[in-house]
Amino acid sequence: MRNITYGQAIREAMHEEMIRNSSVFIIGEDMGVMGSVFGLTKGFLEEFGPNRVIDTPISENGFTGMAVGAAMRGLRPIVEIMYIDFTPISLDPIVNQAAKLRYMTGGQVSIPLVIRTPGGAGRRNAGQHSQSLEALFTHFPGLKVIAPGTPYDAKGLLKSAIRDDDPVICVEHKILYAKKGEVPEEEYLIPLGKADVKRSGKDVTIIAYSRQILFALEAAKELKKQGIEAEVIDLRTLVPLDWDTIQQSIKKTHRVVLVQEGVKRNGYMGEIASQIIDELFDYLDAPVKRVAGLNVIPPFSPALEDHIYPNPQDIFKAVMEIVD
Repeated sequence: MRNITYGQAIREAMHEEMIRNSSVFIIGEDMGVMGSVFGLTKGFLEEFGPNRVIDTPISENGFTGMAVGAAMRGLRPIVEIMYIDFTPISLDPIVNQAAKLRYMTGGQVSIPLVIRTPGGAGRRNAGQHSQSLEALFTHFPGLKVIAPGTPYDAKGLLKSAIRDDDPVICVEHKILYAKKGEVPEEEYLIPLGKADVKRSGKDVTIIAYSRQILFALEAAKELKKQGIEAEVIDLRTLVPLDWDTIQQSIKKTHRVVLVQEGVKRNGYMGEIASQIIDELFDYLDAPVKRVAGLNVIPPFSPALEDHIYPNPQDIFKAVMEIVD
């Protein structure tokens, strides 16, 4: 199996789906001539033309609304919002229109829309370009949310998202774009709503997604040196949630650590913790532990940024606190 980067995997997913289905098109800032701010669509304009690779003004609310309308008419837009920090500008077309129109039309209208957006810290981009806002979108019924952490998952999930008839928010961690991993040359799909057990274990369950899954696996290696076998679950899809995989693991290990990069207050893992306590309390031999970003605005300083976000050592320490 070849090794390609996370960014290349996303590029391949879009390219393959545009060849497969002429109703798929790309729209966003700098998508054509520039080939996107991270270079993921270079050459697409020349290959597919300006009707399928559309450069837009700096107007996220406007071009997202256009994409919702196009999806209503049977096209399959892939919208790129340059940073997840800018998605609040587009909340009306995303959460009041795309998320609700299938329901409010009694199923007469589908919204096969994908919104790709880079999130997360690590590039020293400061407060307005470093946030993890995926929890915001998990709050709204009607939206599906994916957050792949490896090139393999990024390609398979994005291809499934493009073929899905409901709106899907694809959160891509910008630090991962250069990370390499194994991706098969033949076509494959990963179904939305299916988690992946990245590492089996019996002593504690570590649940994470996106970049933090790599940190969780690093922590698991260090825990093994202490005689602790950690099971690492990559959620991959935040909505719909693969609850079956979570509960099967916790019923086996009886301990759980939940990891997210976003700020701890009202974070996505707080919802997972609540579900675990509601439904699996009797299986727990220790309190549910959360590892998350501090409740502060992302700083520009590299030292400060590294301090406020979780790392493998933080996950290791959290596990040691609940394992006898």
